[in-house]
Amino acid sequence: MKFTATQIAGILDGEVDGNEAVEVFKLAKIEEGSEGTLTFLSNPKYTPYIYTTQASITIVDKAFIAENPITTTLIRVDDAYKAFSKLLEYYNQVKMNKKGVEQPSFFSETATHGDEIYLGAFSYVGENVKIGNNVKIYPNAYIGDNVTLGDNVVVFAGAKIYSETIIGNHCVIHSGVIVGADGFGFTPNEKGEYNKVPQIGNVIIEDHVDVGAGTAIDRATLGSTIIKKGVKLDNQIQIAHNVEIGENTVIAAQTGIAGSTKIGKNCIIGGQVGIVGHITIGDNVRIQAQSGIGRNVKDNETLQGSPALNYGDFNKSYVHFKNLPKTMERLNTIEKNFENS
Repeated sequence: MKFTATQIAGILDGEVDGNEAVEVFKLAKIEEGSEGTLTFLSNPKYTPYIYTTQASITIVDKAFIAENPITTTLIRVDDAYKAFSKLLEYYNQVKMNKKGVEQPSFFSETATHGDEIYLGAFSYVGENVKIGNNVKIYPNAYIGDNVTLGDNVVVFAGAKIYSETIIGNHCVIHSGVIVGADGFGFTPNEKGEYNKVPQIGNVIIEDHVDVGAGTAIDRATLGSTIIKKGVKLDNQIQIAHNVEIGENTVIAAQTGIAGSTKIGKNCIIGGQVGIVGHITIGDNVRIQAQSGIGRNVKDNETLQGSPALNYGDFNKSYVHFKNLPKTMERLNTIEKNFENS
């Protein structure tokens, strides 16, 4: 899809400085721009590239003044960075504006859907599924029986939504996500073998939640695993059965949360954090990457380490840890001198 400089200026409420009819069909970095691409200049350290870029159109601040000849057409806006971000959002909407039902796909006779849906090829929608308006289900996705998807939900290719899951409005489920698989529930018998504990609960994902690629959210043993409004989950996160994550909490990749743990709202959890089960983490908690959390955490704490310590205590302790070999050497010297005295 191609856009002219005039069309782009209209979207951004900008002014064209150059060829109004020039067309672009691709985005690029300013240093990698080529004919037919659009770029932007915001950071002053990239200013030299505007005189060499081959991009057809460059978005700049209105205050920009060229000190040398340029070949790119300029679109002048109040804030180039914000304008380019707006354009990315618009471009993404256009790119993802798919509608209709592709074949082959399966849509149960007992399932219902709203207006303007997209159902990609080889996708499966089970019995009694309820799908809202403007939902997009990409190829090879699986939507199990009795699932509910709210309005403006996107389920990308290859995602699996198990039965009974409830997903709210404006949610994004990326490729490879598995929502509603069995929780890790087994109990040993007298022979030392493990018998499976049936997992008959579900997963509830509230509005405006993003779930990154490869993340798994297990169904509850009883009741629900709950991901509350505004939560953002990175790729490859494990959320176990009966976990609850509070509003607007953000969790980075490769974090694992064991069963029945409750996490508060507005928390920020770094990558590769391990959290044990059956504990409570308060609101506004910050957990640094690769920390291990094995206790309840109060509101507003910042933690680091494994087992995690208060962030300030960890940094003070780490100074001593780094110097431990020298400290031991001094201690050994003192002991020898004491023995020889």
